[in-house]
Amino acid sequence: MTAEQIAALRGNKVEIAAEIPPEKIADDAVIYPGCRLSGSATSIGPGCVLGAESPVVLENCRLGRNVELKGGYFNSAVFFDGANMGSGAHVRAGTILEEEANGAHTVGLKQTVFLPFVTAGSLINFCDALMAGGTSRKNHSEIGSSYVHFNFTPHQDKATASLIGDVPNGVFLDRNPIFLGGQGGLAGPARIAFGTVIAAGGVCREDVPEENRLHIPAVLSSGTRDYELGVYRRADRIIKNNLAYIGNLIALREWYKNVRAKFVRDAFDRAVFDGGLENLELILNERIKRLGELADKFEYSARQLENSGGKPDEIGTQKRFIAEWPDIKTRIFELTGTPGDFAISPSGSYIETIQSLPEEVKTAGRNWLQSIVNEAENLWR
Repeated sequence: MTAEQIAALRGNKVEIAAEIPPEKIADDAVIYPGCRLSGSATSIGPGCVLGAESPVVLENCRLGRNVELKGGYFNSAVFFDGANMGSGAHVRAGTILEEEANGAHTVGLKQTVFLPFVTAGSLINFCDALMAGGTSRKNHSEIGSSYVHFNFTPHQDKATASLIGDVPNGVFLDRNPIFLGGQGGLAGPARIAFGTVIAAGGVCREDVPEENRLHIPAVLSSGTRDYELGVYRRADRIIKNNLAYIGNLIALREWYKNVRAKFVRDAFDRAVFDGGLENLELILNERIKRLGELADKFEYSARQLENSGGKPDEIGTQKRFIAEWPDIKTRIFELTGTPGDFAISPSGSYIETIQSLPEEVKTAGRNWLQSIVNEAENLWR
């Protein structure tokens, strides 16, 4: 936009902070009255619409083309082309919505990654998760309305990020969608395979590792029983799921550097691309931090289990992770991976190019990305 256009918006009850250069807001962007924009990183691409249903507060967000944010609060989030959110949204740092990913009204996200087409219904809290699956807006992974990803435990830890789908397969946009039934929840850290349907009305507390399954969550029996805060009894699963999540984040980061970088057309694309990389690094560092805090908590847990006659295998797992964590952490930062024989050139939009890749090219790409995930998982055996 020109300085004159910015001035006209301000005269129409739109607040645009002085640190946002006019050229970082596309000329044809539509910003309704009551919206407040701030942050030097803010970038709003062509065709974007802000505040169509209620005012938008936007801080340090990068928006690609034709992004619609209909109302709510958005901070340090990244939206690729065609992403959209309904009114009442509360979207915080580390969030990435790739092409045509979207949410209806009153959706809360933080450090959440939606690959293309992933859809969140209404009245949802879905923080600390990565979700993939589906092939189009008509065949997409869905989070049913009134769904919660539980990402904080009674032990006061957040080593709870969940992987719904995965990166090595999800980025190629050819896997069956995942359906998380409404009025339900997922207790992290969990891993859910492509094609999974989780029945509505239940809380899933376990992994669903095989594709194309219907999972009906168990109903817990009522009652009161002994329970000690800070004592873990499934440490091995928690560690493995966290390292798998970290491996997928690193794989997605490398995908951005080696693939998405080729689709940058202008300054608006560059802002979104750079913001995506920054948010992936933010999430990665957060996951490493939370896993380190878990190692610290195992000190107390292992000691209490020893004192109460806990299972030797569980005690041994926790003690081993305490001892090995410094080396594991160092090796995480060394993970990168090289594309090898995998290479592509844009032949249209990002979506068009990816979906037109020959199967042998996809296979090479999957092998490259999966090797990164495997390296992360192999840090703990």
